[in-house]
Amino acid sequence: MASGQAHPPFEEESPQPSTSVQSPQVVADDEVPGPSVPWVDPSPQPQSLGMKKKREWSEESEEEPEEELELERTPEPKDTWVVEMLCGLKMKLTRKRASSVLPEHHEAFNRLLEDPVIQKFLAWDKDLRVSDKYLLAMVIAYFSRAGLFSWQYQRIHFFLALYLASDMEEDNQAPKQDIFSFLYGKDYSRRPLFHKLRYQLICSMRWRMWVSPEEMEEIQAYDPEHWVWARDRALIS
Repeated sequence: MASGQAHPPFEEESPQPSTSVQSPQVVADDEVPGPSVPWVDPSPQPQSLGMKKKREWSEESEEEPEEELELERTPEPKDTWVVEMLCGLKMKLTRKRASSVLPEHHEAFNRLLEDPVIQKFLAWDKDLRVSDKYLLAMVIAYFSRAGLFSWQYQRIHFFLALYLASDMEEDNQAPKQDIFSFLYGKDYSRRPLFHKLRYQLICSMRWRMWVSPEEMEEIQAYDPEHWVWARDRALIS
């Protein structure tokens, strides 16, 4: 005769009182981008690119650009979130975009400003039609996106970046032709090579040509006493 094992009576577990606390409500306020322009990467922050083999392209290069370059991505600068307002259980955050401009890009820009041809060009552009402080700030921004080492930037890169900045920002497209007049005079045979190199610059930046006003101001704030930032059209009009 098998003996049954006694089981303790089932005790129903009583519900525990809720101890959860209402978490603060967070309202994320993304930074509002500036006006849209053609051929602009909609991503909020340009990625800096490093080439496994840096490819030098200059005015003397006649080779066709490679269809694909082997690239490796460098760590993208991380956006940060800043508390803008804290009121009770509500918190408002604003995203501060990280800049890809490094001190080495400012150094490359300053080195090229010592070039006698560039100095002559800046003195020649007395009305600041193609070389005011904002267009020059964009040159530094483009240097940070093109993927070259700082020592690789040459005189032609300065004029390519300046031409592209004028192309992006100016409603009147005639002044940028002054760059051709200064560099080549009436020799039109070298303009196709200039445009070919301009296209290579655009591709190296992955078509990220728009520079926000905030980034321009940040570039100027790196060295606010720099003499190029005095090239303000408002002061001569």
